[in-house]
Amino acid sequence: MNNETQTDMGRRRFVGTAAALAGVAMVGQSASASTSQGKLQESKIKLPPMHKGKKPEVAMLLYPGVTLLDLVGPQAVLSPSCNVHVVWKNTDLVETDSGLITKASSTFEECPRDLDVLFVPGGEFSVMMDAEVLEFLADRGSRARYVTSVCGGSIVLGAAGLLQGYEATSHWMAREALSVFGATPVAARVVRDRNRISGGGVTAGIDFGLVLLAELLGEDVAKLSQLALEYDPAPPFNAGTPEKAGPEIMSKMQEWLGPAGDMLMPMCAEAAKDMGKYTPLVN
Repeated sequence: MNNETQTDMGRRRFVGTAAALAGVAMVGQSASASTSQGKLQESKIKLPPMHKGKKPEVAMLLYPGVTLLDLVGPQAVLSPSCNVHVVWKNTDLVETDSGLITKASSTFEECPRDLDVLFVPGGEFSVMMDAEVLEFLADRGSRARYVTSVCGGSIVLGAAGLLQGYEATSHWMAREALSVFGATPVAARVVRDRNRISGGGVTAGIDFGLVLLAELLGEDVAKLSQLALEYDPAPPFNAGTPEKAGPEIMSKMQEWLGPAGDMLMPMCAEAAKDMGKYTPLVN
């Protein structure tokens, strides 16, 4: 494989994850002891719940090309305290953006109808054109206590008509596209507007998860989860936003993406035309 081919493949993968952003191991508690692909090799670590009350019901969307960390970060925060259902159309194997193979713990039909949390991670942006996904999100989102996202997941919520009239955030490359769906883009790590809670790009998933967990079960449980994860970030470089990265790194980012970085806004505009099919348009 020559360098040009490798570069093109890298760009396409990034479009399906960070650039498009429209973006687990088997992490749901209802995983079967065996699968059609073979026997499940179970973990020997079975930690007790972090609290003694009722566990909130959380549905986390999985789909081909999902950004793995968007999903795993919040799941790691929530799973010791919540009933987490990782959901997709089926329980076949799914490839994530990083190449890791995983599967859902339940299908859309098996997912509880009344949820405390509906969550959408970012990843392959074509999911915002998938009618079956958007119908599921609109249905569960109409009753969920909290409707949430990380990274480009907010774009998918927007396509389902669930962010009209709300403030929200997303990955910095996709944030302004939220306006196409009637949302107000906000540059922040975590944004809460009534019962909508959205996290910024990829690594913001842990921050988001802790904010959500505090809402669900109180600050002590959230702090306990933070301590268990030893979440005390001190990044080696100060380059996590366009402003901090500076023009030289941004130029290299744009060179890496090529024209792919310009694809998102037209796709969002096309998806926004069908919002009313899933959630009534806000006047």
